Amino acid sequence: MARLAQTAGLTDVQREILSTVRDFVDKEIIPVATELEHRDEYPQQIVDGLKELGLFGLMIPEEYGGLGESLLTYALCVEEIARGWMSVSGIINTHFIVAYMLKQHGTREQKEHFLPRMAAGEVRGAFSMSEPALGSDVSAITSKAVRDGDQYVLNGQKMWLTNGGTSTLVAVLVKSDEGHPEGTAPHKSMTTFLVEKEPGFGEVRPGLTIPGKIDKMGYKGVDTTELIMDGLRIPADRVLGGTTGRGFYQMMDGVEVGRVNVAARGCGVAHRAFELGVSYAQQRHTFGKQIAQHQAIQFKLAEMATKVEAAHAMMVNAARKKDSGERNDLEAGMAKYLASEYCKEVVEDAFRIHGGYGFSKEYEIERLYREAPMLLIGEGTAEIQKMIIGRRLLEEYRLQG
Repeated sequence: MARLAQTAGLTDVQREILSTVRDFVDKEIIPVATELEHRDEYPQQIVDGLKELGLFGLMIPEEYGGLGESLLTYALCVEEIARGWMSVSGIINTHFIVAYMLKQHGTREQKEHFLPRMAAGEVRGAFSMSEPALGSDVSAITSKAVRDGDQYVLNGQKMWLTNGGTSTLVAVLVKSDEGHPEGTAPHKSMTTFLVEKEPGFGEVRPGLTIPGKIDKMGYKGVDTTELIMDGLRIPADRVLGGTTGRGFYQMMDGVEVGRVNVAARGCGVAHRAFELGVSYAQQRHTFGKQIAQHQAIQFKLAEMATKVEAAHAMMVNAARKKDSGERNDLEAGMAKYLASEYCKEVVEDAFRIHGGYGFSKEYEIERLYREAPMLLIGEGTAEIQKMIIGRRLLEEYRLQG
């Protein structure tokens, strides 16, 4: 085995794309990632490079100026990018969730208006479900849209908006009671609005404020923000799909793509942690030999590599299931759950292999140790994934009679 996490059955085009991305990661991301992360600096030069490679249009159909590639290709690219620096993969993830939602659910006018500019990287996407008091209970959102002629007026506060400052298009999920009488199930009275805004912080559009970046333990560089709507007026033609009450289903469809993405990020970070661990184990000597020659370290390396391979295989399976047009919430949930948990464990083992040096900011593993916990939470906690998995298994294995 020359390298972990190889994928069988790829086309020549897919292999060429991955090779290009891998070279970009090795040359343009890994050498500068730790320095930028410590400064919490947005990686503009890296993002510009991704734009030149055409990655912002990777999954957008060719008719709209994109490459028209599959979710699998995208996930494998994300895995490579996260191997270099997870924050960069976050910058393109939210962009692609919005592009995917537009492709799947947007009106023809919405697709023609947004997708070509998203493919070119001129419009950067972000999406917003969570709220300060919400947690995992999406049905409890309080942000609301009220119809006023040919517009809607939006009010409320959203939380944990990745790319909140740098994005220019945000897909925002709010309650909209229009046409949905009192007593309607909460998930049937939600609507996704396509909100265009200026990049930056402060009031980025009348009635819309991005207060500033949230200071985080890890996952730095990418801007994570709040979003405050106070009398924000949105034209009715910016309801995703043109019909209210479909927002929950649209967002959940996008989140399935996001969960495959988080699984891919977990695979990439774990792979990098393994690379750092196996390299350090052959450089460090104790008791007269490389620590890689100690059985205890070999056991760790064996476990780490096995976890990297297993997580990668489940992520690939989930992506291929979605690409086939089949329901993949079970596979995506399993992949996200396993990859994020294994990522945490592989990173910790690499940290242990580094010993005291793993605690030093001079070593890359310190950054990975702070980044891995975000994957345990993003796009649904482990507990949420297990609920999804359990319910789907009971559907598949329901007793008859």
